[in-house]
Amino acid sequence: MRTIEDLLPDPGRPDPAGLRALKPAELARYASGRQHAWWRRTACAEALAGRVPERRVPDLLARIRDPHETGEVRIALLDLLGDRTELLPWLRHEDRRENSSYGLWNAVLKARGRQGDLTAARELATLAFSPWPHHEATGAAGLAGLVERAGADAVLAELGDGRPEDRYFAVLTRHRAGQDVTDALADPDRSVAFRSHRLLTDPGRLRAYAAAAPTVEAALQAAYALYGITEDLAELRSLYANLGSPRVEVAGLDEELRRAIVHEYGPQCQAAADPRWRVEALCAPAPEPVGQEGWLTRATAALEAAGLAPSPPVHCGEDNGQGDGTYHVIRCGEEEIRISTLGPFASGEDDDCTARPALAAAGLRWIDGDTGSVRVADLHVYWFGTRAPLDVDTLLFYWQD
Repeated sequence: MRTIEDLLPDPGRPDPAGLRALKPAELARYASGRQHAWWRRTACAEALAGRVPERRVPDLLARIRDPHETGEVRIALLDLLGDRTELLPWLRHEDRRENSSYGLWNAVLKARGRQGDLTAARELATLAFSPWPHHEATGAAGLAGLVERAGADAVLAELGDGRPEDRYFAVLTRHRAGQDVTDALADPDRSVAFRSHRLLTDPGRLRAYAAAAPTVEAALQAAYALYGITEDLAELRSLYANLGSPRVEVAGLDEELRRAIVHEYGPQCQAAADPRWRVEALCAPAPEPVGQEGWLTRATAALEAAGLAPSPPVHCGEDNGQGDGTYHVIRCGEEEIRISTLGPFASGEDDDCTARPALAAAGLRWIDGDTGSVRVADLHVYWFGTRAPLDVDTLLFYWQD
């Protein structure tokens, strides 16, 4: 018989089937033994799902309660035993929030939901509304357990409708009951409206709603949802034109920059973005193809002709050692030049950069400080953990680890 160490030789290489073949008592003993590696113990806890030996429960609960225990082990054991009623007083103690390692408080909330603890409803709704998928999944699981134990009506009453996350839970509840939730496209919170559009599958109902929606934003949300079902770009463009081709106007953002930015970031903008950006990205004419290699060659030649001894272009991911983005780096001595992949745009560390005249002569547009600082309103883009409008410089010369 293979041992647990045989089945788990290295972190990140579990053998779930092999672990499930072991006796539950052996797995439980291993999971509760602090002398073993935490990642092996976590895998053992996961392999115990649905078959925890009752006589081992006190030992495993002790590991959950132990503040010196590894967070990953505690979270795995909470998934396993979070519905044990004897654990509820510990789960509800405020010390759990203040002294939790990463992810543990969320696991505690999920467990409280599974136990029918309505006092966790508001925090679970917030967690389920998170833009981070792992937080959303934890919150949704906790709410599902809460509904199973306490009933949907009790959860709805506990939440009310004052917050976006509360209203979205109400939308989901109506949808699961087979009700039409098209009206959620007019929710005053854009994240609620955007999340709700994913629940809609009736093209006829969406067409009717788009024609009579109470606001332009609601009509655009409906048009975008309809396009997601039919993939009929001509129909989307017709609906957009009938609405007057609405746009988010941004002072200082000219058409060349706008086309480059909207076609790069409109399709991937976050839920809280104005739907005008999302629909404009599909309906507006695309910018001219960039021809990145040609621009890099032209820029390098211009810098060489100016006697600036440029280094070969390096993509921003390689230059930063990891990640990806929308520019290449050319170094001229101590100066760093950035050439965007979104168009013939260049920038440097300051507007007096010695490379600027040479690049301008080569046809590249220099993005100066004033232009680069223009914030593109209501276009929410993910950037290092934030989801918010960014400025032109960050969008044209974007790097993400």
